Amino acid sequence: MHTASYRLESAWQPHGGPHGRFTFRLFNLSESTIEDFTIVYTSLTRIIDQDACENATFVRRDANYHEFAPPTGFVLAPGAMWTFTVGGLHRKAVHCTDGAKSAYLTLAPGRHVPVAVSDLMLEGQVSEPPPVLLPQGKLDLPFAVQPWPRQIDAEPGDGFPVCLYPAQGCSLDDLKAVETVLALFRRLFPSDHAPLSLAPNGQGRALRLKQDTALVPEGYEIAFSADEVRLSFGGGAGRQYGLTTLAQLLNGARREPAKFRFPIGGTIADAPRYSWRGCHLDVSRQFYPVSDLSRLIDILAWLKLNIFHWHLTDDEAWRLEIKAYPELTTVGVLRSPDGPLLPQLGNGADPVGGFYSQANVRALVAHASALNVEIVPEIDIPGHNAATLVALRDLSDGQEAPESYHSVQGYANNALNPAVPFTYEFLEKVLDEMVELFPSAYVHVGGDEVADGAWLASPLARSLIEREGVSGTFGLQSYFLKQVKDMLTRRGKKLAGWNEVAHGGGVNATETLLMAWQSPEVGIELAREGYEVVMTPGQAYYLDMVQAEAWQEPGASWAGTVPPAHTYDYEAEGEFPEELKHQLKGVQACIWSEHFLSRDYFNRLVFPRLPAIAEAAWTPKSGKNWLRFAAIVDLCPKL
Repeated sequence: MHTASYRLESAWQPHGGPHGRFTFRLFNLSESTIEDFTIVYTSLTRIIDQDACENATFVRRDANYHEFAPPTGFVLAPGAMWTFTVGGLHRKAVHCTDGAKSAYLTLAPGRHVPVAVSDLMLEGQVSEPPPVLLPQGKLDLPFAVQPWPRQIDAEPGDGFPVCLYPAQGCSLDDLKAVETVLALFRRLFPSDHAPLSLAPNGQGRALRLKQDTALVPEGYEIAFSADEVRLSFGGGAGRQYGLTTLAQLLNGARREPAKFRFPIGGTIADAPRYSWRGCHLDVSRQFYPVSDLSRLIDILAWLKLNIFHWHLTDDEAWRLEIKAYPELTTVGVLRSPDGPLLPQLGNGADPVGGFYSQANVRALVAHASALNVEIVPEIDIPGHNAATLVALRDLSDGQEAPESYHSVQGYANNALNPAVPFTYEFLEKVLDEMVELFPSAYVHVGGDEVADGAWLASPLARSLIEREGVSGTFGLQSYFLKQVKDMLTRRGKKLAGWNEVAHGGGVNATETLLMAWQSPEVGIELAREGYEVVMTPGQAYYLDMVQAEAWQEPGASWAGTVPPAHTYDYEAEGEFPEELKHQLKGVQACIWSEHFLSRDYFNRLVFPRLPAIAEAAWTPKSGKNWLRFAAIVDLCPKL
């Protein structure tokens, strides 16, 4: 077992300035005295006044990267502690994860040494533990199904079959569908008894499958009896969803027989509420191995979610292999103390990289497609491109003043410049490769959080403004995105983006889908402008948000506190006028990864809110029941 030679402890003092201050304590647990060193830590709570620190000297900051030096001549002996404070922050800390996420020392002559960090402590106030977020739950019907079906009128049995197996005469396609759901179950629950079998079993129950074209493609109906189960389905997706419901019912009855039962009679008639039932994952801030993505797709299929929105690029890294520009996945993914991309958000002394090869992408697309999950790729443009601009320097206007604007995340000059001709050559080649990899009807192009004032110090951009008669940053953004939409149209793809795509005049609303994230009201305005809309407001559906106000609850807080009950109860249709409801295509969970430094943090924040959104996407409002959901949701698999 390796023990850290240095540890950084931190505390938050709410009254140490306008936004409070950090007190840091660095402990030397090594056998050696150190001097002439600097300390680096990464934190989403950023310093903006470099003079507002005590017993330390500010060296530099790059977004969430912070570097400080001790006073001149300072020596830290073995067993000793160095205390320094940092104020002048851009916002208050309100939760334990708002402090340092990683740290390292740089010792002379340029050697980098890891430093262990702890969650931020609270001083001057009582630090309450997080509350219990789920009630015990209550069942009106003893069936373990999530999301809850549209209609269920079933009679619980006293026992349950050992398995369900295809009746004699099933087609090859039906057998393959049973195998697909059986294999899905075995991946998600490797130690549980399989609810499906291809071979007949004397203790099992026969399953008859039949297509019914009167049902919608994603719809299914199940009729139960003591002798057999009949599954009718509209299309391949409906067949999969019906089989998944049966697997859930039988697994729940076997795992918790005192709580759940398997039906012996009655029916289920089911179909989804929305056509877009999505889950987004940011893989730029933190890299997820392919095995994790494959399991997440399995979980989406288990919850009858049908869209995986793959956020592949951001300021922190470009994760998608583009053969025309190999620098994107060499320079553009590698964060290190000595590299052009400095450590961010949990990175420390060791270099950190990671990207998805085109072979990885093809395998994941095939895996998802077999489960009726569509992968919608996102390259976030024109903003959120710090890594891209470092990897490909020719994308910048060399005459643009450095640090002439900063994004809300603190990155300087991080947006692709609409006035640089190479920008369009670059995107043409990137999209050429993407459309070969992703069969999705949509390519998501981001369009969010371009800083007001971006490009205005670029001589090329100022000339473009004058030549095209556009107005300021968002006029330029609209000009740029119109070109991108044309590129996609020529390639047979539709444009998807965040709600800011509509800024500055937007793009043609025809075959454009926008995601309303800033507030629920934004979605209604987008629908009025003619856009198709997916609702994913941060106030309900961002799964990195904290779930309680307690200091010890992890996560982000800019959109407020989002407990599971609120996520479950939120209704995307909200105040949508009746005449606009056809513009609402569905709902989506968003998983932003700034705070997901461990599997435990991921599972704590994503579950049970992801299943809650899955139920909102599938189950009619009249069928939702928070206490029933709470009684079933613990059966849901996690990452």
